[in-house]
Order: sequence, then C-alpha cells, then structure tokens
Amino acid sequence: MNLERQKHAPVYEALERFRKLRVVPFDVPGHKHGRGNPELVQFLGQRCVEIDVNSMKPLDNLCHPLSVIKEAEELAADAFCAASAFFMVGGTTSAVQAMVLASCKAGDKIILPRNVHKSVINALVLCGAVPIYIDPNVDKKLGIPLGITVEETKRAIEENPDAVAILINNPTYYGICSNIKEIVALAHRSGMLALVDEAHGTHLYFGNDLPQNAMSVGADMSAVSMHKSGGSLTQSSLLLLGEKINARHVAQIINLTQTTSASYLLISSLDISRRNLALRGQESFDKVSKMAEYARQEINCIGGYYAYGRELCNGGSIFDFDVTKLSVLTTNIGLAGIEVYDLLRDEYDIQIEFGDISNILAYISIGDRIQDIERLVGALADIARLYIKPKRDLFTAEYISPTVKMTPQEAFYAPKETVTLESSVGKICGEFVMCYPPGIPILAPGEVITRDIFEYILYAKEKGCSLQGPESLDVSTLNVIK
Repeated sequence: MNLERQKHAPVYEALERFRKLRVVPFDVPGHKHGRGNPELVQFLGQRCVEIDVNSMKPLDNLCHPLSVIKEAEELAADAFCAASAFFMVGGTTSAVQAMVLASCKAGDKIILPRNVHKSVINALVLCGAVPIYIDPNVDKKLGIPLGITVEETKRAIEENPDAVAILINNPTYYGICSNIKEIVALAHRSGMLALVDEAHGTHLYFGNDLPQNAMSVGADMSAVSMHKSGGSLTQSSLLLLGEKINARHVAQIINLTQTTSASYLLISSLDISRRNLALRGQESFDKVSKMAEYARQEINCIGGYYAYGRELCNGGSIFDFDVTKLSVLTTNIGLAGIEVYDLLRDEYDIQIEFGDISNILAYISIGDRIQDIERLVGALADIARLYIKPKRDLFTAEYISPTVKMTPQEAFYAPKETVTLESSVGKICGEFVMCYPPGIPILAPGEVITRDIFEYILYAKEKGCSLQGPESLDVSTLNVIK
C-alpha cells in the first residue's frame, strides 16, 4: 500500500473545489443546493445538500469513471490489495449480485453454502444459474449455521465438476469463518472462480490477528460492506477484483443494474472512509477487537449468557472466528434473542444489530466507546436478573436444511397459488421467507415447506422476529407452486 498516495481523497477534494465555485445549477437534482426544499436543509444541513449534485465533468461519472472517481477507485484497490475496485452505491447487495452475474449465465452451476444472504439467491433468480448448495453444519447448542468445510467443498466439486464458481461467506453474521485459503485454492485447481461475500469483513483487511481476507488468499472477487464496519454511509460498498478478472466486463455487468444517478454523498463517503482506514485502520480495529473481547468477558461473568469466541474453532466448520462480532446466546436465561433485542431497545434505549431465535448480535466498530460497552453489559445483567424465565419450549436451530425441488428462477416465475401457512406444508415455496436481519432465507423459491420449517416460522412470528419476503405482510399465507 502506498501510504503517501492514500492521504488523498480525490472525490472529496473535487467536491470541496466545486463547493467554492458557486455554480448556478440548471441540472438535477431539483432542490438546487437545497434552495427549493428548506425543510430538507434544516434536517440535513446546508453543507450536505449543496454537494448532493449530478454527475458533471469536474466530478466524474460513476458509470464511466475517467478522472476523480477512477483515481479514488484505484486508491481503494491499493488499500485493499486488490487488482481493481468498484464503488457501489446500491449496498453490498449490488456488489454480490454483480459478482454472481459476472460469473454465471443461465444453466451454469454455482456451489454455495445454503446460509447465504438473500442477495445471492436473488442473483440466481435474475441470471438463471443453478445453485449447488452445501448445507452447513449447525451448532445445536448455539442454534447457528457454521462454515463450509474443505471436505464438503471437495465433495461438491467432485459431484459437480462443471460448476463455474464457488461462493464463500467470510465471515458469517455470527463471526464464523471457513478455511477460505484452501477453498479458494480448491476452486482454482478445479477451474472455478472463487467469489467471497465479505459484507461483514471490511475490518479483516486492516486489523491485526483477524481471520484472512479474500484478496490475501487470491480470491477472484469480493463484496465488501464499507458501511458496516468501515465507517462509510449506509448503502455504500466496494466490489474488489483479483488479477485474473476482466474489470471492463465487470463494469458492464454493474451498469446493468446500478443507478445512473449515483449519490455523491455515498461516493465521497467511500473515498473518505477508505483514506481513514488506510491511514488509521490498524489502530482502530485493534481497539475494536479489544473492546469486543472485553465485552465478551464481562457478559460471560454475568451468568446465563454465552458470548462465544475463538474457543469454538475446530479447524473445520469453524476454521477461525472474527472476535469483533459480539454474538451472545440468550436461551439459557429462558429468553429468545429477539426478546432480549426488544428489551434492550424498549427498556434501555440500546439498539443492537439483531436478535434471532437463539442469539443477539451487538456490532462493535470504529465508532464505539468503552462506556457504551459498559452500558450494554449493565443492561444485559439487568435483563438476566429481572426477566429470566425457565428454559423450556425454545427452538435450538437457527438453520433448517431445506429440500430443493426447483431452481430459484424456475420457481420465482412459475404459476403460483396462495394458500394458508398451515396448508402450505408439503408444497414448493414460490417466494422468500426470512428473518431480517440477518436476511438468510428460511425458505427460498423452489424449496419444500416442511413441518419443521412451518413450526419455525410460527415460533419466529410469536417471538416478534421481523419476517420478510412473502407478499403476505403478516406471513399468514404463502405463494406456492401450482
């Protein structure tokens, strides 16, 4: 990494020059530097709205960058040790979908863990590729899916030698990492592309003593959520490319779906955040790791909770663990994760990332302070003392292995009928059902609705999980294949 070059932020610097020019706008957006919408100015501030501008020569164009955005993307590639990098303003969803669409066409096979984010399966709906799922092992105590093992990956490759790509989560939402180095090497030895969903792994490129990142082990493409742990604005992400990938072809794929009116607020936030991480990321994420480990120790001293960490590593399905992920099992105090999540927000004014059936996740990042950690630990101690229940009738599985009968695209576009949730058992689902976050589908189009899945959905509804995906907003009905 060239640290001297990393001190620059080309898009930010161009916007500051533009701000001083006092240009009279006869282009979009229509608020004209905020003059047409004073309430927006009052809410966001003058400095914000006056750089919410359209693409123009001095500011470059995200769809075909030739100057300041191009330079900023080159700096991002340098900072992340990638051959190329693209600024993405449609979130990591758009980066993940660009990876899949650039690698697969209709009928191509792609090997992937079933506990992928919905954006991956949505990409399969769009391109018509055929998923070859590796069902992850499940830790029954924690109720979470684990990583994919090298052995399971080898088996999937041997059974599907014509697959074109393998997709890997690094890490999962809960902090679980697979042996990404060996799986990438396996893919390449088999003539397949190695794609990595690093939505929760920005910090892996900058912290010490953290799991390996995708570019360091030779992956072909990686989708990185800068806005999650990297400090940029929500909805801004990066797509990183390895040396063997045709960047111009990927640019064409991105432009199939990405907006032609990219927000300079998002673009500049990527530029500024990249500079911050390049110059101060190692120091920042060392601090994050220490705060998360301190929180883990304090929570485990409360009793009842289990904040898990590297002790889970087994060399296979949990090859490594991202210690910045503060994942906590709550079922030993008789409460589902979503119940603890609700109590933290409603009674203690603490907003954590998510609560699911068995766990909560507190996202620790560069903006956190030790006093915030202390407040979280104190609230959890209070909840354990005031709200503890007998441990009974709690689900132990956060992931139920599905039975796949149709490809996502076939099922999504097939004729359907709407039936009640109970009468859907045994039928093939025609839509998604997921708790969001984390956004891992309980059901995807083309999968059989089993009795276990039906009961899981009922339990998730009862506990207050945010169920999304179906046309039915209360998930009282499902669309199934006729």
